[in-house]
Amino acid sequence: MALTSQSHAQTSVDALLNKLEQKGILTVDEAKELKAENEQDYTNDMAKAFNARFPMPDWITGYKLSGDFRGRFDDISADGPGFADRIRLRYRLRVGLTLDMKDNLEVGFRLGSGDASPGTGFGGNPLSNNSTLQDNGTKKFLYVDAAYGRWTPINDGTWFLAATFGKMDNPFSLTPMVFDADLTPEGASLQSSYKINANNSIVFNTAGFVMDELKTSSHDPFMYGAQLVWNAKWGSKLESALGVAAFDIVNRESLAATSAAANSSVPYINQGNTRMANGALVANFNPIIADASVTYKLDSFPLYKGVFPIKVAGEFMDNPAASAENQGIWAGVTFGKSGKQGTWDLSYRYEYLENNAWYDQVVDDDNGAFYKAAPLAGSAGFFGGTNMKGHLIKLNYSMTDALTLTFTCYLNELIHPVPSVSKSDTLHVMADIMWKF
Repeated sequence: MALTSQSHAQTSVDALLNKLEQKGILTVDEAKELKAENEQDYTNDMAKAFNARFPMPDWITGYKLSGDFRGRFDDISADGPGFADRIRLRYRLRVGLTLDMKDNLEVGFRLGSGDASPGTGFGGNPLSNNSTLQDNGTKKFLYVDAAYGRWTPINDGTWFLAATFGKMDNPFSLTPMVFDADLTPEGASLQSSYKINANNSIVFNTAGFVMDELKTSSHDPFMYGAQLVWNAKWGSKLESALGVAAFDIVNRESLAATSAAANSSVPYINQGNTRMANGALVANFNPIIADASVTYKLDSFPLYKGVFPIKVAGEFMDNPAASAENQGIWAGVTFGKSGKQGTWDLSYRYEYLENNAWYDQVVDDDNGAFYKAAPLAGSAGFFGGTNMKGHLIKLNYSMTDALTLTFTCYLNELIHPVPSVSKSDTLHVMADIMWKF
């Protein structure tokens, strides 16, 4: 409300410039130039007005408020008896603030909605910010989705180096076969890149994540990882990326979600890993992951604004620490790219992820199928995780820069059904509408 006068002033000036352009007093280019100058003056005035009312320390050089709200229709169905089709209405709210400081420092935090994590009695689901409309309109939870400090000592256009500590967005650029898109791990990361020339660059990411802290044991579970990516441009139309990554989970025995002797507070959201009766994991996890993509840009495409990208991508995972059921493959194609008004994208991918290719509690939780019976130390019902194969079709359409509609369809089945003689195709359909700011 305090900044309303500046907003009205900018609108009035823009309207006057439009009239002068219509009457031929100003050319189109002159009007654009004056509007740009007016917008810059408006931005400066807004910043001054905000700082006058909410003064900041002189070492803070900038700030950014951002977030999104998403409404979702979620439908899960499976063939055969024993499965109750589910229809859920859900929402996701995220809002965050980033503060830029002198000496290349940054602090950020983000709050996110979410249901309580199953099995722990506290904390939000680490793989989802969805809140389900239920329980007669009960008040919903709001959690710390990210909270971090970052120092960027090098950023000269050729070399880049940034260190981050806290709860952060995932520093690794891998598909949901490896990490769920909503997972915000906790620990420390180092991100760096080197620009070889105008068409080639190398990216190196490494991190160590705390998976839990035990009060009665020194065998805390940790995850370590590193990733190397080569990005290349082959002219104005063709781009490619080639990467390799490796991870290791230390003290995996402390991740037994149902083991009273280990750690009963670890959420059990997905399943698929081979486990003992007490919930202990049978296999170790130190997978090696290779990924590649090629993008070709068309000058135009029907019903699309601007340059039209077509991207083909693939990813392969092998976990040498497991003796069997230790591989995963992901392959897909994407047409277009949404995000700006009038743009859209349509994608398809096929995924085959064996039981012990990777830790089941960090992969995509929407990519699920129906367990007709409970596996050892597990539960019957719909679960994401490993032991999964199937298809994904996804469509995004941006009605405006701020509003995007999304349709997602998973068609999956278990690689090894439970019981083994059963087979159940599972359909998971989601329709979203998202506002971003």
